[in-house]
Amino acid sequence: MKQWYEAMFENYANNYEQQPFTKGTLQEVDFIEDEIGKDKSIKILDIGCGTGRHSIELAKRGYDVTGFDLSESQINYAIEKARVEKLNINFFRLNALDLNFKEEFDLGLILCEGAFPLLETDEMNYKILVNAAKSLRKNGKLILTTLNALFPLYNSTSELVNEGSTDFVQHESNFDLMTFRDKTIFEVIDDSGIKKTLNSDERYYAPSEITWLLKSAGFIEVDIFGCDTGNFERGRKLTAKDFEMLVIAQK
Repeated sequence: MKQWYEAMFENYANNYEQQPFTKGTLQEVDFIEDEIGKDKSIKILDIGCGTGRHSIELAKRGYDVTGFDLSESQINYAIEKARVEKLNINFFRLNALDLNFKEEFDLGLILCEGAFPLLETDEMNYKILVNAAKSLRKNGKLILTTLNALFPLYNSTSELVNEGSTDFVQHESNFDLMTFRDKTIFEVIDDSGIKKTLNSDERYYAPSEITWLLKSAGFIEVDIFGCDTGNFERGRKLTAKDFEMLVIAQK
C-alpha cells in the first residue's frame, strides 16, 4: 500500500508548480548563494528536489547540482525542464532513506518538506538527516526548512494551507501534542484533473529537538530562523507565527 505522500505526488507536477508555496524560488536561491559565498566550485545535493525548481535555478547560475526525488512524475518533470533549458543536472529517482553518498557534496538542500519530515516514524525521518550528513564533506552545510511545532499550538494549519490555493484544500486537522504529528484530511487535484482525498501525517519539530537531532546526525553548528515562501534570511527570529523554520547546519 502506498503512503499518502506517494499517492499525493503521483501525476502531480504541473499543478504542484502552480501552488503559492512554489513562488519564492528566486529569493530562496539568492539566499542559498549568499550562504555559500557564490562559490561555483562546490557540489550541491538537492534532497527531495520535487520538480527541481531550486536545482534548475542554481544550475542556471552556474552551479554543479545533483537532485533526486521519490516521485516519478515530479522527477520526470524536472528532467524535461532541464532538457528544454539545456541545463546539465543529474536528476534521478531515489528514496532518501536509500541515499548512500559518502562525503561527495559541499551543500545539501532539503527544502519545502522535500523528503523530511513526511515519513511515518521519527526513526525514518532521522535517518534522512543521517544520510544527508554522510553525503557532505567536512565543513559541509545543510539548508533545511521544516515544520515548526510552535505554529499549530497557536494557529490553524488549515487556514494557512488553504490560503491562495486553488486545487489543494485541507478540510480537517488534528495536531497531537504527544507526538507533534498533524493528521489531516485534504483534497488535491492531479495533472489529469482527478481529485484525490488523502490522509496525511506530518511531523512538526520543536527548535531544540531539531537541533539535537542534527547534532546527533553529525553536524556541529545549528542555526534556526523563522521563514516563509520567498523570505529566507538570517536574523529573523523564529516565532509561533512561523509555519516553517529555516535551519542551517554545519559539519
